[in-house]
Amino acid sequence: MKVPAPCVAASVAAAGALLLKLYSRERGRVSVVERFPATVDGKVVVMVTGGSGLVGCGIEAALRKSPNANERWVFLSSKDGDLRDSEAVRKIYAKHRPTYVIHLAARVGGLYANMTYKVQFWRDNVAINDNVMHWAKEYHVKKLISCLSTCIFPDKTSYPIDETMIHNGPPHSSNEGYAYAKRMIDVLNRAYNSQYGCKFTSIVPTNIFGPGDNFSITDGHVLPGLMHKCLLAQKGETDEFTIWGSGTPLRQFIYNEDLGALVLWVMREYEDCEPIILSVGEEDEVSIKDAAMAVVKGMEYTGPVRFDTSKSDGQFKKTASNAKLRRLHPDFQFTPFAQAVASTCEWFKENYETARK
Repeated sequence: MKVPAPCVAASVAAAGALLLKLYSRERGRVSVVERFPATVDGKVVVMVTGGSGLVGCGIEAALRKSPNANERWVFLSSKDGDLRDSEAVRKIYAKHRPTYVIHLAARVGGLYANMTYKVQFWRDNVAINDNVMHWAKEYHVKKLISCLSTCIFPDKTSYPIDETMIHNGPPHSSNEGYAYAKRMIDVLNRAYNSQYGCKFTSIVPTNIFGPGDNFSITDGHVLPGLMHKCLLAQKGETDEFTIWGSGTPLRQFIYNEDLGALVLWVMREYEDCEPIILSVGEEDEVSIKDAAMAVVKGMEYTGPVRFDTSKSDGQFKKTASNAKLRRLHPDFQFTPFAQAVASTCEWFKENYETARK
């Protein structure tokens, strides 16, 4: 979703902060974004790169529940500029003059895309991250929050993993291009803080899902891909619901609306440049088989289910500790997994024609 530039006309600025509500429909969802006409009224600007994606949808949902009248939010999409191009990124910063930046934009994909396009995942993400961080420093952004992933952690490690273990060994070979590019954000957060005093930090969510996801079977992540295949089977377009792999790998899933609420907390409350894992607890880890069965229930599918063991399982587990989050934000309540899956299935069915797939 592209949010128009703030109006800086003197007459409007003098008139004060006129609150506008912009309603736009994008990929089957209706969103509400608040826009203030000028920054001279004391409102801080929060700019979200990759704001039309899954986490952006979650942040919008969280904002509807926890608004702040002193914040003006700008959600960027790929239409606002190519973040791989330094000059394009400079123009974005010059246009919006953000106080805070939440950096979600990345080249992402599922297991098979990561295995096939390692070079492209490395080059695109390094360029995007370097430009966003450089211009955040140049435009004196108060806080930059970048989004990492648990897939960047070492393949060979002890569990549960925590924030101190990111660089303790190579990541799984299946996604090393993406993983190493993302790891460099953590390195540069400390470098920018040491050299320039910048308050750059990062969040590390586990497997995200929810309304607004990419439901591509070939390039999407596991849960939305399962939902798409299950819906096709339910419609009779395939003979059965087929899950790639054995179903034995374990994952922690976080609902994007829960993640959105936690992102708001990090922006408003978290002051450390060290990363923080945003995840459900270790006790909420589920197998791919159990996740698939939750999809079956959420879709109300009654046909045959088959596991295709000729397909790779990928990394068996990457259990993350949310002890740091629980210590700093002990009262946060996560949406139960089955409830979140059912809500996402319902959203996908209702928005099938316009959803990313």
